[in-house]
Amino acid sequence: MCGRYTLRTPVETLAERFELDEYPSSISASYNIAPTQGVAAVIAEDGKRKLEMLHWGLIPSWADDPSVGNRMINARGETVSEKRSFRKAFKNHRCLVLADGFYEWQKGANGKQPYYIRMEDDSPFAFAGLWESWQNGTEIRSATIITTDANDVVAPIHNRMPVILHPEDYELWLDPDFDEKEPLTTLLKPYPAEAMEAYPVSRRANSPSNNEPSIIESVA
Repeated sequence: MCGRYTLRTPVETLAERFELDEYPSSISASYNIAPTQGVAAVIAEDGKRKLEMLHWGLIPSWADDPSVGNRMINARGETVSEKRSFRKAFKNHRCLVLADGFYEWQKGANGKQPYYIRMEDDSPFAFAGLWESWQNGTEIRSATIITTDANDVVAPIHNRMPVILHPEDYELWLDPDFDEKEPLTTLLKPYPAEAMEAYPVSRRANSPSNNEPSIIESVA
């Protein structure tokens, strides 16, 4: 699964890298983004790429209670196109959830050890995500992150990892008018391990209340 990640990259860099047409003037750096918090996501709407802050935990448009989103922070790539909670969003509400690293926990004799996983060049990247609009007097826009099997970097730590999309696939993934299942599901695969690295970090990362640069430093 993917239950915690970081976004430290300045919004101006994100705007250039992800070819954004609309984006906030600033986004606070976060070293420990957790479910139910706001996540920076790119959606395609009105012919533009927009960066919005969405609630992490997808709330289907048909849900009676928005708290259902607390259980939908991730969607499995193997079933996302068929599962009732996600299939509508998979057809025409896909998004890029922006990140520059994420955490996974390795089970050991002394408890769970957090690892920080990122690109070797520490560049920002995009998780494959879905978004929905839920309305009951007010609108809540929410998102989920799609997961897949772990690559060789992540596998010694955890058996799942978030789907990281290649830049050349952003346009297809974001296109709200494209809904052919097979080309889209083909993108839901592990990212090449040779481009990534992982290292152990402080167990202070276990608590979302700890949100400062020191928690992504290696303790190896």
